[in-house]
Amino acid sequence: MIVPVQQDDALLLDIGAAAAPDGHVHLWWLGQSGFLVQFEGWHLLLDPYLSDSLTDKYAKTDKPHVRMTERVIDPGRLDFIDVVTSSHNHTDHLDAETLRPLRFANPSMTLVVAEANRAFAADRVGVEADALVGLAIGDHVEVGPFRFEAVPAAHEALSPEFVGYVVRCGDWTLYHSGDTVRFDGMAEALRPHRIDVALLPINGRAPERRVAGNLDAREAAVLGRDIGARVVIPCHYEMFAFNTADPMAFEEACRDFGQPGHVMRCGEGWTTAALGS
Repeated sequence: MIVPVQQDDALLLDIGAAAAPDGHVHLWWLGQSGFLVQFEGWHLLLDPYLSDSLTDKYAKTDKPHVRMTERVIDPGRLDFIDVVTSSHNHTDHLDAETLRPLRFANPSMTLVVAEANRAFAADRVGVEADALVGLAIGDHVEVGPFRFEAVPAAHEALSPEFVGYVVRCGDWTLYHSGDTVRFDGMAEALRPHRIDVALLPINGRAPERRVAGNLDAREAAVLGRDIGARVVIPCHYEMFAFNTADPMAFEEACRDFGQPGHVMRCGEGWTTAALGS
């Protein structure tokens, strides 16, 4: 099994070492589509999956979710989180076994979800629907220094239940696509946001997986180029053996299409300081 490059105490120490406000965004890949974002002393979790709930659920089925990478941290140890997002209702993006310990450790944290999913998400987490912030496509909300805008996503097909988030952090703009394939007009709609960092899935799609698909490595590189992203960081790989991808294929695609990309290992940190001013 893959061991995260930083895990548990080491991860927390690295997060703490970067906590002083410096005008830059700091982020850590937590596995699958989960990222921890730190900006000006505030902390955001994007689509965290920090449990074995899917491995347990499918262990005795014909679609086992065999974990490839060890869990990077117990969610209950992240007791400094201000806001969490969920892009859609699939468990690796809306996981009760992750979100309930997070809420216990962070009673005042804000949970942002697609408006179409708000009742479902509240039931899964075990709260009233009005305890969550629901965003329809085009809506935005500000939490601390973060501004979130919900944008369309197509997890095979466009639906209000699938969203991505454009997140403004001071002078920096992140785009977390959630699970999506490319759809007509996608690049044209995203380009005006002047995205610095695009967090895009690369696991692709294959009928034999019997799950909805995503961008593959080459599609992620091309989309990053077409929206003008200063860097693309790939995700949604090396979590489940039946639904993964080779990140080296993404690196090759970035070279082919002239798109800056940065492959991370689980638990690794990165900062927008790498992009310059």
